[in-house]
Amino acid sequence: MLRNYHVTFVGAGSMAESIIGGLLSKELLAPEQITATNNSEKERLTYLSDQYGINTTSDKEAAVGKANIVVLAVKPKHVEEAISDIQSVLGENQLLISVLAGISTAYIQKLCQKEIPIIRTMPNTSAKVGASATAMTPGSFASKQDLAVSQSLFQAIGTVTTLEEGKLDAVTGLSGSGPAYVYYIVEAMEQAARETGLEEQEAKELIIQTLYGASKRLQNTDKSSRELYKEVMSPGGTTEAAFEVLESHGVQHGLQKAIERAVKRSEELGVSSKTPTSS
Repeated sequence: MLRNYHVTFVGAGSMAESIIGGLLSKELLAPEQITATNNSEKERLTYLSDQYGINTTSDKEAAVGKANIVVLAVKPKHVEEAISDIQSVLGENQLLISVLAGISTAYIQKLCQKEIPIIRTMPNTSAKVGASATAMTPGSFASKQDLAVSQSLFQAIGTVTTLEEGKLDAVTGLSGSGPAYVYYIVEAMEQAARETGLEEQEAKELIIQTLYGASKRLQNTDKSSRELYKEVMSPGGTTEAAFEVLESHGVQHGLQKAIERAVKRSEELGVSSKTPTSS
């Protein structure tokens, strides 16, 4: 579907790299079909060019002018500046895809000052290994074809769920930030493994397979998460002893509050981006 497309990434950070890496590994796009541009970090552009063989440039207008699809991947607080820099070359025949947390399609539309089709997405950094959980929503001027192209793009790097825009902040806090929660828990498991005598590589292999197995079990059962962890427990056993410690420290409650705070922060980013003090 994307054989004749050229995709330009405005912003060259970790999310842009994750998507680029996923698209290339799945061979949905060739390196010459991708351009990355940013404000001033030439070392970052050089790295992306060397690592992935894609086009890079500091000339954002030239990069956007030749694109069929423009992926807006800057920090939310820089959205006004980023669109101002490219507004003159954005056309209504292009598709603008945003991966910005908290920024609504209506606000991006207002900044563009054109009836350009916009798709708002929230992927995560697992895109780099083709395993992102991406949610997306179409803006006012996006057609079914625009949505289909966006779905094709992100299905190459994981799963895609199309939702109403009001749910995108919740997605940001849950799956957008979700990989970091998992890595944080893994870090604790690694530290505990070291302290109890396991070698680093031994622990890593065991942790990876444990996470993989738990994910696969969740995917292939109708049981709730509570039922699944209860079935691991036996009265007076090791898992029950572990859970007594987890519950005494309020781990589950803390994680729930962390996700709620991430969702709230996504909402705050959307508000702050619209104020003169956002930068």
